[in-house]
Amino acid sequence: MAVLRIALLQLKPESLDEIANLQRAELACRTAKERGADIALFPEMWNIGYTFPFPEADRDPWRPDKEAERQAWRARAVDEQHPYVQHFFNLAAELEMAIAITYLERWPGAPRNTMLLIDRYGRPAHKYAKVHTCDFSMEALITPGEEFPVCELDTAAGKVAVGAMICYDREFPESARILMLNGAEIILVPNACDMNDVRLRQLSVRAFENMVGVAMANYVGPGWGRSAAYHPCVFTENGRVTDSTVVEADESEGVWIAEFDLDALRRYRERETWGNAYRKPSAYGRLVDTHVQPPFLRKDARR
Repeated sequence: MAVLRIALLQLKPESLDEIANLQRAELACRTAKERGADIALFPEMWNIGYTFPFPEADRDPWRPDKEAERQAWRARAVDEQHPYVQHFFNLAAELEMAIAITYLERWPGAPRNTMLLIDRYGRPAHKYAKVHTCDFSMEALITPGEEFPVCELDTAAGKVAVGAMICYDREFPESARILMLNGAEIILVPNACDMNDVRLRQLSVRAFENMVGVAMANYVGPGWGRSAAYHPCVFTENGRVTDSTVVEADESEGVWIAEFDLDALRRYRERETWGNAYRKPSAYGRLVDTHVQPPFLRKDARR
């Protein structure tokens, strides 16, 4: 049995203190390795604790009197050559464990909200920038990603096809659907928001309808936490319904291990009817139509 173990690092950040966040991150990664993890997954934009230049309550991210704050925040963005990112290349190689780090990425014009998956040899394996930025919020200051790539990750459990979606991405079924069409078997979900039963059911449905494993890591906090993972194998070969929950955390800080039986997942994908088995793409043209009708018109939406 090939078992892939993903550590969900449910942590409390030290806000903009990148050094303190790095130290906390390293301890969590070492704990994950001790517990047998193949991949360690961080919450969204971990390097600066998912913070923005001024309080969300201000609502308008483009206030003319806040340019100094915006410039200072943009200066916190890092790239792959930055010591913060380089530290994780070295740590992944030392631990022989893949690490999915998240950070505000330096980018032309405006930074991106990025996840970088480093393989167990300390090499970059996969990079994903959040496509569905929350443009009704401070994320209007971020450059959206443009695609949902998938990589083949070499792990102790064998090679596995991995993709990602970040927080708000999971609220659009197209995100997981495209990842499945691109070959994903496992979807990593760095997250930063309150977590309730509806959002958890949403993740379980994404796993079920696309026949993929889904693993989500969230920040700590009242109403937050509840990092979780789901497998898609809802029906046995005899038709019996099973629980798709792999693991669900509480709201406290900690490292939770999600175990995915890759052999069982692949057998299920070969025999069952979801995923891309019986889709009718010729009927889906409206999905890529950029025209928006009421009541969904929003002045701040970017397409």
